[in-house]
Amino acid sequence: MKGQQRLDQIVAFLKNHPLVTVEQLVEAIDASPATIRRDLIKLDDQGVISRSHGGVALKRFVPVQPTTNEKQQRFQAEKLAIARYAAALVRPGDAVVLDAGTTMLELARCLTHLPLRVITVDLHIALLLSEFRQIEVTIIGGRIDDSSQSCIGEHGRRMLRAIYPDIAFMSCNSWSLEAGVTTPTEEKAGLKQDVIATARQKVLLADSSKYGARSLFNVSALRDFDEVVTDSHLPILSHEALAAQGLNITRVAPL
Repeated sequence: MKGQQRLDQIVAFLKNHPLVTVEQLVEAIDASPATIRRDLIKLDDQGVISRSHGGVALKRFVPVQPTTNEKQQRFQAEKLAIARYAAALVRPGDAVVLDAGTTMLELARCLTHLPLRVITVDLHIALLLSEFRQIEVTIIGGRIDDSSQSCIGEHGRRMLRAIYPDIAFMSCNSWSLEAGVTTPTEEKAGLKQDVIATARQKVLLADSSKYGARSLFNVSALRDFDEVVTDSHLPILSHEALAAQGLNITRVAPL
């Protein structure tokens, strides 16, 4: 196989796998470990990949916030599994903060049987939960972000800083061991920081497809969360690298 063809195959494989090892590439590409390592050095020099203790990944930069419609059809089974696990962390009578996003919407659907006080930034979640009499729903207010149909701005941030919820759930579009949670806009970063700022328990819900990606603005380090919940497609080496830093990482299997 010609060198460029092999490089193209490596890149194509990485597009479908968030983090891989040299051994996995050897099996997938049918080349020797020495050849794969030389190819990875070339791709690294070209700025195509990033290398870490957990393996190799494509460099992925998320420049803009995906829309709700774009996210709705992606990784549905993984999001549902994460949501079901997260719902088991909530107790009757809790005050719960829900960030915006499709995983959060799945979590909201899993909470409708409980008496709760829910504070959310997401219009879809607020409308859904407002139909259940045992749930007191508060939306933080402010300007509406048209990509996610969620509230942004200082008005909502002030409200989030003024409450002391039992548990807060944050979503994200990009997360990694090195960069933590990142987001495309400064405005979103500030609001997300306030989502978890005063909560007794802080939980990140992030499917594995977003691992290794990053955006421009930092939200928080992963160590700021009591627990990070992802799906079982996160490579075991990545899980081990995260756990080695003392992080509480839970991988749940899609049904």
